[in-house]
Amino acid sequence: MRLDDCTICPRRCHVDRVAGQRGRCGMGARMSVSRISLHYWEEPCISGQNGSGTVFFDGCSLGCITCQNADISSGDAGGMELSPDELAGYFLELQDQGAHNINLVTPSHFWPGVADAIRSAKDRGLGLPIVCNTSGYENADTLRELGGLIDIYLTDMKFRSQELASRICGASDYYERAMEALTEMVRQTGAPQFADSDGSLLSAREYNDEVERGSDEEDYLGPLMVRGTIVRHLMLPGQTEDSKSIVSELVEKFGDNIYVSLMSQYTPMPKVAADPLLGSRISREDYDELVDFALACGLENGFFQAGDTDLESFIPDFTPGRDAGNLIR
Repeated sequence: MRLDDCTICPRRCHVDRVAGQRGRCGMGARMSVSRISLHYWEEPCISGQNGSGTVFFDGCSLGCITCQNADISSGDAGGMELSPDELAGYFLELQDQGAHNINLVTPSHFWPGVADAIRSAKDRGLGLPIVCNTSGYENADTLRELGGLIDIYLTDMKFRSQELASRICGASDYYERAMEALTEMVRQTGAPQFADSDGSLLSAREYNDEVERGSDEEDYLGPLMVRGTIVRHLMLPGQTEDSKSIVSELVEKFGDNIYVSLMSQYTPMPKVAADPLLGSRISREDYDELVDFALACGLENGFFQAGDTDLESFIPDFTPGRDAGNLIR
């Protein structure tokens, strides 16, 4: 993984980030972070009761016009630059706060420094699972170089249509690259594993049975994921058939080796507010149709959103100093 001729992500910009050049991610060589805090709005087995220890990195190689974290993915947020040792220190601080895991949000364009930070933190006593929270647009060859540092992949599968991918992020190869990356993620993590409160390990089936017996997501006290892959799909307005195509292929190709999280919380951002399609929200009827389709396909390992999540905001405030929970001030 070289930054002086960067091909870390599928964009393969070949820029010299060490010399200050910037490719599609908009970032130089030094890691930049806008928010480090406990986060409670991931899937229940990730957030648990104490929260997931999230690190929001600046910049993004995908650059979706629909991005809900546009304040930082654009690279204009003015986050704090950190060395690997400094980042490792924050990992340990999150562990001291009781985080269930270390959740790296859009880390891909900083993989060399992030990998060094994980190794440094583990040498200094970090014992939490490492979560890679990614857009899915990853270079599978880069993932292979991580050498087993990631315990859990929390990855997107955004769209199947080349036309839709081109329109939203200028990456017509999104689905092809994301499926290659997902195959590597599942190879690395294997079948999902969960830890019960007494530390005993549970399989996906045992976890599903445990949850069915009655954990309330609002106060989740159930098992936590310690290894595995969760694939998120955020439904887009007017794209029900594209969503169904994604779900059916995920079930067919990966079966019970992954969890699929179907989300209805799409929020139109300013760039697309006037768009006749992307400027609208998801109807409950369309989302319920997708869930019914997923179940009919045989999906057993799934997370679904209930109620009015399409009316809620899942967008953190990245304003420096605004949130007392943010370790970056």
